[in-house]
This record gives sequence, structure tokens and C-alpha cells, in this order.
Amino acid sequence: MFTPNEYGLFSMPTLETPRLILRRMTMKDAKDIFEYSRDEEVACHVLWSAQRDIGEAKDYCRYMLRRYRADEPSSWGIIDRQTRHLVGTIGYMDYNMDNASVEIGYSLARWLWNGGYMTEALARVIDYTFESMDINRIEAQHELDNPASGRVMEKCGMRKEGVLRQRLYNKGKFVDVALYAILKSDPRKPAGVPSQTLQGN
Repeated sequence: MFTPNEYGLFSMPTLETPRLILRRMTMKDAKDIFEYSRDEEVACHVLWSAQRDIGEAKDYCRYMLRRYRADEPSSWGIIDRQTRHLVGTIGYMDYNMDNASVEIGYSLARWLWNGGYMTEALARVIDYTFESMDINRIEAQHELDNPASGRVMEKCGMRKEGVLRQRLYNKGKFVDVALYAILKSDPRKPAGVPSQTLQGN
């Protein structure tokens, strides 16, 4: 049975939900990554710009492979069970060992927005993080003009703790973000809730 200490804190094992598979990315995923990452609407509220060619997607895959090898905070590729294509990413943006906390970030192909897919993925990652890692607090944040992301966090049991003014510099300007968090002792939404009960992303 997997234990974090056996393989490293950020070993990123394959996780499953009713509609999704979360797994490590490979170079073969570059085409799928480019397909959704070139969308300006997807890139609007994340810290990267819309990709211009598949070479940028390949560079991202290489970057993630290096992080896997180094046991650094990394992301899973989100695989749609029905199509078998990679349709997004979710993972750890930051890790504070002293405070036993991590920050989670995610992105999803626009054609799957409002279907509950990201809620399903985030709930599974929260469960995995608290059950398999020595983590007490999980944080996530979103720009104020992206309230749909906040609804995803709330549906997974995360609580809004406040607004951080001009917390990020994104797309040429400083932006305010809403900070959400969940503690290991907090109640949380079970992963794998039937899709018809999920709304938002």
C-alpha cells in the first residue's frame, strides 16, 4: 500500500473519481494540453498566458516531469474517462513544511465548464492530501472576477477567509484575490458525488 514516506511527499499517485482519472503527465499529453491551453478564456484567470503553439505545451510537460523527478510540488493531468483525453490540471502550487500547509491550483478546458468536473477533481485531491500526507491546511485562491472558482472551493468544504488586495501580478496588472482554506478537522464534501448534483466547474 502506498505511503508518502515510501515514495516522496509529492509522489502524485494516480487518483480516480467516477468521471475522471488524475495522473502524472507525460510528453504524450502535449497535444491535449495545447488544445485547451490556447483558449484565451481558460488563460484569463490563471497565471499563464494562452499558449501560442504546441512547443509551449511540450515545454510545460518537460517542466512538470522535472518536478516529478525532484519530488517537488506538482500537478496531475485531469483525464476525462469518456474521451481518454487530458482536459485540465490540478495540483500543488506551494508547500509550507513548517506549517503543514499546501496551496492548490487548477485549470479546466472550457467545454467542460459548469459540469461539476473541477468540483469532482478538487474534492478527490483534498481527500487524498489529508488522508495520505502530513498536511493540516489546504489553501486555494481566485481572482475576484472569477466567482465560479470560489463556488467550486465552497462545494468542496473550503471556507472563504478574506480578500488579499493586489496579491498577484497577472496579465500586466495587480489583482485582488479571495482566499479559501480547509483544515483537516473541517467537514468536507466526499469525492465522487454524482454529476447531476454538481453545478459550477
